[in-house]
Formats: sequence, structure tokens, C-alpha cells
Amino acid sequence: MTKHSYRPVVITRPLAQAVPLARQVRAIGREAVVFPLLEILPLPDQSRLLAAMQDLGSYAMVAFVSPNAIDAAFRHVKTWPPQVALAVVGEGSRAALAQHGLTADNATIFSPADRERTDSQTLLEVLDLEALRGKRVLIIRGETGRELLADALRNEHVAVEQVAAYRRAAPSLDDAKRDELQRLLDASGDWIITSSEALRFLLQMVKDVSGDAGVVKMQQQHLVVPHVRIAETAQALGFIHVTQTASGDEPLLAALQFHA
Repeated sequence: MTKHSYRPVVITRPLAQAVPLARQVRAIGREAVVFPLLEILPLPDQSRLLAAMQDLGSYAMVAFVSPNAIDAAFRHVKTWPPQVALAVVGEGSRAALAQHGLTADNATIFSPADRERTDSQTLLEVLDLEALRGKRVLIIRGETGRELLADALRNEHVAVEQVAAYRRAAPSLDDAKRDELQRLLDASGDWIITSSEALRFLLQMVKDVSGDAGVVKMQQQHLVVPHVRIAETAQALGFIHVTQTASGDEPLLAALQFHA
């Protein structure tokens, strides 16, 4: 495709992950609009995170729940101990590790084998739980999140420590953002949604800006989502046109080219 499609692609990831994807979207000839639905904010007190990063060598494995967790943690890491394995749940997190110099060539990285469903459950399927029994595992996460991974590891007699590295918040809706959201509602676009929480924030924003009529209009937009759980959330919230892809940027871009 050499000319731009008139359908905008709305990228709703947090800003740090949205900007690189926007460049890729423009490279395939689509208009990219960066409209983050989540703000990633540092915690006022980072002492626990700093202490954990200074004690990395005492853990058998460190699991990161998101690229944001990786970026926050690696601000305090100079060199990764080669004996400490890493675990991530999605291709975005693998890419974030690579940006910090860690790949399968120089580190042990566990991630789900099935890119169609990347979550804590499928991560557990590839871990050597027997080898982790009696050892320490660190989970780096947001201020809130699911407990499935930690609970499952503890059930296998793994000593789990969870440390928050950031918090998520809905972005503020100033006049410029309200106008942009209304413009996007009036257009027929492809919305990349990578979080169920972000999708709920979006519907609340739409209701604040345009009322129930705006919500109906939003429900008719086309969503592109990288996980079955987000697709299920979207359908439960009344969205009609939902395309589910595998994890990672390449499947998202392929879906956008197909639906251009």
C-alpha cells in the first residue's frame, strides 16, 4: 500500500509503547493517531523496587508483567546476573527486554509458547515448577493486578515476592483531548486496544464527552486486540466489530493491512 487509507488507526497504548507502534503503522501507509488510555506513573516511594534490584542475584527467576514493569525495573539495573532467569507474558515484553540488551542469546527467558494466548496461565505451562520449588521468585508488576501467577507459584512451594514498579491511571480529559476524542468518534477507525482496563476507561471517557449516544457510536468502531481476554471484555461491553490477533506488533500490523 503506497497511499494513506482514510481510516485512522487509533493507538491507545501508554505513550512509551504507542510512539514506536505509530511509526510502524505509518510505514504501512496508514494514518496513526496516538491516544493513550493509560498513564504509567512512577511510585512516590521506590525503595522496595530499588532494594529488590540490588538483590537480584538472590532470586532464581524474575517475572515481569508488562513492558512498563521492565522499563521501570531496569532504571535500577546495571548488569543482569546471568544465572537469574527472566519470565514475561507477551511479545511486547520480549521486545522491551531486547531494548535493555537481554535476548535468548544471552539470557534465559521464559514466555508462553502460544502467541494466540499470552497470559499468566500459559506462562506457567512453560516454567519448570519443580526446579523452582524452595527458591525465591520475584514478580515485578503494577500497583494492582491479577494474583494468578503468584498464587500458582506459591502453591508449588515457591517463595514469591511481589514488588510494585508503577501505577496506572486514566489520563485527564482536557479540552484538547475531549475535542480529539469527539473527532475520532465521528470517524470510522481501527482502534488498537491492548488492555481491558484501558477499554473500560475509554467507554467512561466517551460517556463523559458524548453521553450514551457516543457510547453507541464507540461500540460500532472496529477494535483490534492482541488477547482473547480483551476480546471477551470488548464483546461483553457491547462492541460489535472485534478482531483478535496473536501477541506482538507484527500480527497487529497484519490485521490493519487486512482491514485497510
